[in-house]
Order: sequence, then structure tokens, then C-alpha cells
Amino acid sequence: MFTVFLYLAALGGLCYSYTKDHQKTKKSLLIAKKAFLNIFPEFSAILILIAIVLTLTPPSLIQALVGGQSGATGMLITAIFGSVTLMPGFIAFPLAKSLLDVGAGVQQIVVFISTLMMVGFITAPLEIRYFGKRYTLLRNSLAFLYSFLAAVIVGRLIL
Repeated sequence: MFTVFLYLAALGGLCYSYTKDHQKTKKSLLIAKKAFLNIFPEFSAILILIAIVLTLTPPSLIQALVGGQSGATGMLITAIFGSVTLMPGFIAFPLAKSLLDVGAGVQQIVVFISTLMMVGFITAPLEIRYFGKRYTLLRNSLAFLYSFLAAVIVGRLIL
């Protein structure tokens, strides 16, 4: 129901924008279309790859490694994967949903998404060059720890 509300709100905003300045609205829709078409090939390729991996990986293995019962070990596994993976959010969230659907734990997915978005193991050399080693290590360490804190909080609220 909330999704329907969001679609209706977006449609209402679009109609309002069109009544205010239909030229700018048309221009923005063309920009959005171009952005969508530019990102679509990578987006669909990654989603297909994720679907293949999830199809070939038995749900029992996912449940054993990162299921709700895997506890801190599963959270550490997802934290490591999240920290070393470079993936945009629009891919990460559908992946997280797919993992939840096959038995991954909520806290484990919170750690995965948090580390994926905040910990930059792959980008650390670039960050060190611009911000220094001390700041980079401090920021990444705090982000890593925060991911576990966020998972515990979400786990208490949801579970």
C-alpha cells in the first residue's frame, strides 16, 4: 500500500511540475530517460549475475553461513564481503532482498549493506592519498564498528 502511495505522490509531483513549467518537466524526463538507459545494461547484467549465483548456491548454504542463526560469525562474514565489495546501492538493495528471501538473517544483511556503503577497502588507497592514512583508517574502522551496532539495533527492533 505504501508503494502505491509513493507512486501516486511521484505522479502528483510530476503533474504539478508540468503545470508550473512543462518545458522543464519534459527536459527533466528526457534526462531521466537517458540516465536510465545508460545505467540499464550494467544494472541488468549485475542482476542476472546475482540471479545465477543465487540459483546455483543452495539456500541451506546461505542459511548456514549468513542465516539468522549464524550470529556474530555470519555478521563477520557479511562484514568482510561488504567491506571488500564495490557495488552501487541500486544493486546492493535488490541483492539484500534476494538474500533475505533465501534465508539470510536480517542482522547479517544490515551489516552487509552498512559495510558495503560505508567501508571502503577497495577505495582506501585513493582515500589515503587525499585525506591521509590516519583519517582513512579511523573512518573505515568506525564505519566497520558502526555496522555491527546498527545491526544489533535493527535486530532488537525487528526481531
